[in-house]
Amino acid sequence: MPLPQTPESLAKGVIDGALIPWEVSPALKLEEIAQFHTELDPSSGQISNSVFIFAMNPAKYNSLPPDLKKVIDANSGPEASAWVGRVFAESGLPGRKIAADRKNIFYTVPAAEVQRWQAASEGVVAEWVKDVTAKGYDGKKLLEEAKALMK
Repeated sequence: MPLPQTPESLAKGVIDGALIPWEVSPALKLEEIAQFHTELDPSSGQISNSVFIFAMNPAKYNSLPPDLKKVIDANSGPEASAWVGRVFAESGLPGRKIAADRKNIFYTVPAAEVQRWQAASEGVVAEWVKDVTAKGYDGKKLLEEAKALMK
């Protein structure tokens, strides 16, 4: 369902729960509607990931003068990506604090249970690797690279 419908749907019992990032919760006042929150053990990472890409046409980049290329180069690459990842990961802290300040109840899914979920979903991962490989890519290598980058 569209995100704006979530608060009313929760309040009316149309849905029992929703997977929503903390940074969005305050705008929807979800901490007032949902008293119970589930999180993963911090050692397990996040339950979801968002992928953002900032891209530039190579021909356009190559047409820029050296001083502008320098600005782009200084603000891109692995270090900039890591910085954006930290900012994104920390963006939910204020929303979680609002729920905690209301004395809402938090349940942390133990790491062993998260591992059990991951094991149960290996078939989906294997199917993705198979589909991507059938399209001419190295699905296994792409998966390994993605996992390494997340770490």
